[in-house]
Amino acid sequence: MSIKLSRKKIWLGVSLTLIIALFTCLYTGLMASAATREAYEKLKLFADVLDIVEKNYVEEVKTEDLIYGSIKGMLETLDPHSSFMTPDDFKELQVETKGVFSGIGIEITLKDGVLTVVSPIEGTPADKAGLKAGDRILKIDGKTTKNMSLTEAVKKLRGPRGTKVTISILREGWAEVKDFALVRDVIPIHSVKHKTMEEGYGYVRIINFQDKTSQDLKSALDDLEQQNKPLKGLILDLRNNPGGLLDQAVRVADEFIEEGIVVYTDGRIKSQNVRFTAHGGEKPHPYPIIILVNEGSASASEIVAGALQDHKKAIILGAQTFGKGSVQTVIPLDDGSGLRLTTARYYTPGGRSIQAKGITPDIIVASQFNLHGEEMKKIKILREKDLEHHIKNDREEAVPETQPDIGKEVEKPDTDKDQKDEKAAGATLEEDIQLNRALQILKSWEIFSKVKVN
Repeated sequence: MSIKLSRKKIWLGVSLTLIIALFTCLYTGLMASAATREAYEKLKLFADVLDIVEKNYVEEVKTEDLIYGSIKGMLETLDPHSSFMTPDDFKELQVETKGVFSGIGIEITLKDGVLTVVSPIEGTPADKAGLKAGDRILKIDGKTTKNMSLTEAVKKLRGPRGTKVTISILREGWAEVKDFALVRDVIPIHSVKHKTMEEGYGYVRIINFQDKTSQDLKSALDDLEQQNKPLKGLILDLRNNPGGLLDQAVRVADEFIEEGIVVYTDGRIKSQNVRFTAHGGEKPHPYPIIILVNEGSASASEIVAGALQDHKKAIILGAQTFGKGSVQTVIPLDDGSGLRLTTARYYTPGGRSIQAKGITPDIIVASQFNLHGEEMKKIKILREKDLEHHIKNDREEAVPETQPDIGKEVEKPDTDKDQKDEKAAGATLEEDIQLNRALQILKSWEIFSKVKVN
């Protein structure tokens, strides 16, 4: 009897355990169902609207176009850099990352719903035609850009070399719209330019970060170090560099950093938390480096500047950078389309968030004129924080443009000579104020390094 009773108790215990487990699963399912019920209700609403439009719209419309349009609208409510790419758009992105495509050569964004130029790429048709940062593109080949997505705009601006595209521009201070007829050309593949400024002092400009940028940088440094024995100092120009490939930014910074973190990312899910570390270049570069930045320096260029600044490998000189410190992950979809989704934030090795703040130079030098000889005070500066739906900085408040960080050195072009020289030269790379300041500092560096302190 006792044995049978024990078995009954055991079976009763097992039954109770199973019942409790079953109720736990049911309760968890109900809770999950409650959490997602609202989403399903909204999806039903979406399906109802889709059905109404398909049946009642004045003209027949494709279901695919309606679905794609809905997804685009959804992502555009998130932030300026998340977007949906149709199969054609996705192919365009793949072409772009290879650095081989034809177009007019501008970086664009949406500001207050208006297609806006971030910066023209140096040496391209847009640059030669005189397009400026802040220009608003109201039409492309006569078609309004209102409600036009970035990917759609890029697709319309690109095309075979030698073909024409007309864009209608409204610039601050203009009373009316002006048309620019541009002939598309192959956008420069090589993103690195270099030269010896004066004997012993090298200059390297990185226009953007493409798949061969780090390789081109190594070649440029080798050339400069062969021409100048020894190379006494280097100016790395990242002004108006809109960014590009993250891995190339890491490799460029790695060229000058022996060890430690270059940049790291943090997102909502574990897979987005990545640490990129330095391994040291193939050979040392034992000379002082000054990095030039301005309002057009964004994303990958901010990563490089922030990394070298935190590791104390370079002095940063110029103006507060653009402030794009968010990570976009490209996710292919089954039908050949893709998502560009913001999934994390960038942080410098010292833990600073770049987002909506940018990199504050060690030495702030405001240029009176830009590279086209125009007065900067007449140009409206566009930064990440000015874009609609931009992601906030989660670490610190953005630095006001008119108030540099306490302890930072501030230089302003307040002499008539500087202004006249710069404007007369058309603000060329050899004669602009920021570049001149950098060269003077490098020369002073050599002088002071020879001074012996007892």
